[in-house]
Amino acid sequence: MKVLVTGVTGQLGFDVMRELKARNIDACGATRQEMPLTDREAADAFVRKVHPDVVIHCAAYTAVDRAEDEPALCREINANAVARLAKSCAAMDATLLYISTDYVFSGQGDCFYEPNDAKGPCNVYGQTKLAGELAVQAALQKYFIVRTSWVFGLHGKNFIRTMLNLAKTHDKLTVVADQVGSPTYTADLVRLLVDMAGSQKYGVYHATNEGTCSWAELAAEVFRQRGLKVQVTPVESAAYPVKAARPQNSRLSKACLDAAGFSRLPAWQDAVRRYLTEWALRKE
Repeated sequence: MKVLVTGVTGQLGFDVMRELKARNIDACGATRQEMPLTDREAADAFVRKVHPDVVIHCAAYTAVDRAEDEPALCREINANAVARLAKSCAAMDATLLYISTDYVFSGQGDCFYEPNDAKGPCNVYGQTKLAGELAVQAALQKYFIVRTSWVFGLHGKNFIRTMLNLAKTHDKLTVVADQVGSPTYTADLVRLLVDMAGSQKYGVYHATNEGTCSWAELAAEVFRQRGLKVQVTPVESAAYPVKAARPQNSRLSKACLDAAGFSRLPAWQDAVRRYLTEWALRKE
């Protein structure tokens, strides 16, 4: 099996490549410069040159607030480029594994979203990621769509790193408490993604670490595990107005993993513990 990974400079793509190499799987990583998604000819030529059996598409436009000001660029990368990539995969009979997001749902209520539940993105980013999903499904039969949420990893920026940096200069923080979801550690997620890539259990899946929390609860757990005396005060989202609306409900049902025989990811608290341990070792 030969695998092409896009977005290898991001925290997920970086760890996907590391997992593939650890399993001695033939893998090629594509940077933005090598495979510019906005240049259809260059991107297609790169894919044809590699001629992979599987493409794990981690690259995306992820600046949620900036997307409200750059909707055309966001759609070009998250939807139009994905449609072109899907057609390239179809021409080579390659499988496409597309990383998507909880943002495709409306984010209302307190249910756990199932893969086929009604969609209703509340911002441009979510709308374009949903359009990408639809493009994949229209072009291919051999595909995986994996929706995840609240991703954190060792390579790149994330909420936990932000909290740790703020803790250096603050002993009190206010953190949003009316948005609930599941943190997802890239080191756990990539094992599942590579397992999927080697299977033929195609379809739409949800994958996060087990359990749910608010952002405030996640911050408090990070400080507790690190032994930091930082007081976290829960506040509503309105206290931090942003350009793009955020879903208040990011709960994703993982029953789809059970049905397909894939293992669920560990509890999010355990994932945070392992991440903090790895981060401390990296800093030493």
